[in-house]
Amino acid sequence: MRRRTGTAVAAGLLMVLVTACSSEGGGAAPASTGTGATTPAAAPPTGSAPPAKGSVRVTGTVTEDLKSPWGLVALPDGDLLVASRDEGTLTRVDAQTGRKTQVGSVPGVAPGGEGGLLGLAVSPDFAQDRQVYAYFTTESDNRIARLRYDATKPAGQQLGAPDTVLRDIPKGVVHNGGRIAFGPDGMLYAGTGETGNTGLAQDRGSLGGKILRMTPDGKPAPGNPSPDSVVYSWGHRNVQGLAWDSAKRLWAAEFGQNTWDELNLVQAGKNYGWPDVEGKGGRAGFVDPVAQWRTEEASPSGIAYAQGSIWMAGLRGERLWRIPLAGGTASAAPQAFLTGDHGRLRTVLATGGGGLLLVTSETDGRGSPESGDDRILRLEVR
Repeated sequence: MRRRTGTAVAAGLLMVLVTACSSEGGGAAPASTGTGATTPAAAPPTGSAPPAKGSVRVTGTVTEDLKSPWGLVALPDGDLLVASRDEGTLTRVDAQTGRKTQVGSVPGVAPGGEGGLLGLAVSPDFAQDRQVYAYFTTESDNRIARLRYDATKPAGQQLGAPDTVLRDIPKGVVHNGGRIAFGPDGMLYAGTGETGNTGLAQDRGSLGGKILRMTPDGKPAPGNPSPDSVVYSWGHRNVQGLAWDSAKRLWAAEFGQNTWDELNLVQAGKNYGWPDVEGKGGRAGFVDPVAQWRTEEASPSGIAYAQGSIWMAGLRGERLWRIPLAGGTASAAPQAFLTGDHGRLRTVLATGGGGLLLVTSETDGRGSPESGDDRILRLEVR
């Protein structure tokens, strides 16, 4: 039985496995020898760096008894919206009391395997347009749609009809990607997967195995590598986390296969190697990860930036990783926290200062749920 800490509700802010890590956890240990997170050889770090060693303290539980939670966003008033992957519903969580109110169901969601209702993003103009963006799996594809959220309507009936902004993202039993976020430039970014069809990652004409960048209406964003395409970077296996640092650099976490999971510094028009390279390859034409992990120690999901570091949730690894940064490099070795304390970890959300929210993922069909699962935990980090 895993350890439990920080379960008191505190007032405040807020199946198919094709390889050892072809999906979100489980399977045999990788055949390669050695363990431990590593950082590849790189130029000396630039810019100020946080301390080499950090700390994490669980200060409370925001809410519990969530079912297959995946996406998490904060509303302007501090309350939260959380997506249920398998139920296809959105729930509002009062960040002060933990009270849950069902917002409504997203029409067209077809859960199965790693697909369903996945990432969420709130419009940069939410105060005016009340739009919530959702990445979800249908019977035919993965897509991104926006839905108007009207909290004045009865519970369960607060979502308008979905307005699809991007469709035809490849779907599969595994590797559906799903993380979406608005960047500092006001553009919408999405991480996708190659659905187990490895060739899609290198196919510039496919939306699978990519990071996409688009306007809020789903059009190719100005400055993209190709002006008629939403593809921003390629050669990805299954992007699960997106975050920007204080210098507006984009970071992404993704699953490896048998050996290395990755944290990448993402740049427009770059090729991140899959399936030709897994982890650090040092090969011309491909970008090496800034940090990498053995698959049993990570299976990374959501990431967030706080206190000068990237914080990365681990599914199979059941831990929270801290990667301190100096410019576009890791300034020290990644450090693990909460190992085994709360089971599988899905999503991380920065709340300002040294605050994070952390979503567990024990009810996703691969965990060992206990009473109260799943939870949103409140953390203080440095």
